[in-house]
Amino acid sequence: MGKTAIFYGSTEGNTENVAYKLKDLLGGVDVFNVDSASADDLQKYDNLIFGASTWEIGELQEDWETFIDVLDDVDFTGKTVAFFGTGDADGYPDTFVDALGIIYERIKDSGAKFIGAVDTEEYTFDDSRALFDGKFIGLPIDEDNESDLTDGRLAKWVNDIKGQL
Repeated sequence: MGKTAIFYGSTEGNTENVAYKLKDLLGGVDVFNVDSASADDLQKYDNLIFGASTWEIGELQEDWETFIDVLDDVDFTGKTVAFFGTGDADGYPDTFVDALGIIYERIKDSGAKFIGAVDTEEYTFDDSRALFDGKFIGLPIDEDNESDLTDGRLAKWVNDIKGQL
């Protein structure tokens, strides 16, 4: 496994909690809150895992609103990128985990290799900007309504991506 880091933004703690669960499952990874991270921090890693929650009606979490511009200063060529996101599929079924799609759109042509797409079968929602080729671009987590599924979803996703990091 190459040098890996998780970069997350979290307002109420759900995304942060998921980031640290991922750290435990992956082992040997660093974790950064995007509110204090820089382009230089991103540049040091071969593998990047971005975690974001979706707010309001399909908006980026507040720390990501500023940090997304930092992505323009990073050379993603040869890097592997994965995404996870927290959202509320019952309360916001039309914008479920939209933040993942917003971040992906910003870097999709950056030269990065993207891993960790997830089938939509296990999720009940209406629409999402995180859908590409019929799959979520990363792992959706719904701590508001399906927290009992989080650990299993994380374990399965880590098993899927670990060999690609």
